[in-house]
Amino acid sequence: MELGLKGKVAAITGATEGIGRATAQKLAREGASVAICARHADKVQQAADEIAKLGAEALGVAADVSKTEDVERFINTVIRRFGRIDILVNNAGTSMARAFDAVSDRDWQADMDLKLFGAIRCARLAIPQMKKQGGGRIINITTVGGKQPGANSMPTTITRAAGLALTKALSKELAAHNILVNTVCIGKIKSGQHERRYVKDGISADEYYGRVARDIPMKRVGEAEEVANVIAFLASDAASYVTGSSLNLDGGISGVL
Repeated sequence: MELGLKGKVAAITGATEGIGRATAQKLAREGASVAICARHADKVQQAADEIAKLGAEALGVAADVSKTEDVERFINTVIRRFGRIDILVNNAGTSMARAFDAVSDRDWQADMDLKLFGAIRCARLAIPQMKKQGGGRIINITTVGGKQPGANSMPTTITRAAGLALTKALSKELAAHNILVNTVCIGKIKSGQHERRYVKDGISADEYYGRVARDIPMKRVGEAEEVANVIAFLASDAASYVTGSSLNLDGGISGVL
C-alpha cells in the first residue's frame, strides 16, 4: 500500500536503537527524509549512515531531549536543513519501574524531563512550522502502563499517563490546523534496554524473552519493526482522519482498550 510519505520530512527522537531506529528505517524506505537524535554522537552518526544507505536523505544530531537547548538545536537544525517537519515521533525514553518509596525527587524529575518535557519541547518547536506549512503528524510513544498502572511501576507509568493526556489535549487544539496527534502504547518490545538486562543477567536472548513472554497472550515479545509499521501508518495518508487516538501494541497483555 502506498503510504504517501515520499518527500515528507520526519524527526525522530531516541533513534539509535529499538523502536526509534526501526521507525527511522521504515520511514526512509517509504521515501521520507529522516532526521534523528540521541545522546551519543557516534551512535547517531552510525544510525544516520544506515538510513542514508537506504537511499533516503538523513540527518543525525547528537542531542539530549531532557535539555531545552539540545531540543532547540535539533528541531531548528531540521528546519534549516529541510525547510519543514511533516512528522514528529517523540520516542526518547527509558523504563524505570520501582516502588513508590524507592523513587527519589531526582528520579521523578529525570523521568519527567526525558519522557514528558522532551515531547513537550519538541512539539512546541515543531508545531509553528507545521501550522505554517498546512499540517503535520505528531506521534507520541507511550506505554499501556500509562492506562493501566500497577504496583512498583513508578515513575514511568505516571509520566506515560501524562503523555496520554498531552496527546489528547494537543489533538483537540491542533485538529483545525490539520496537525494530527496520536500515541502508540507499547507493551513488551525487543529493545536495547532488554538486551542490556539479559546480558547483565548472563542469560541468552531466547531465555530472557521466553520469560518475559509468559504472561503475554500472543506468547512472544514484539519486534521494533512491528511498532515502526504502526507509526508509519499513523504518519501516512491512510490515517488522515485519525487524531487523539491511542493504539495498544502489546500482544494483548493489557486489560484496557
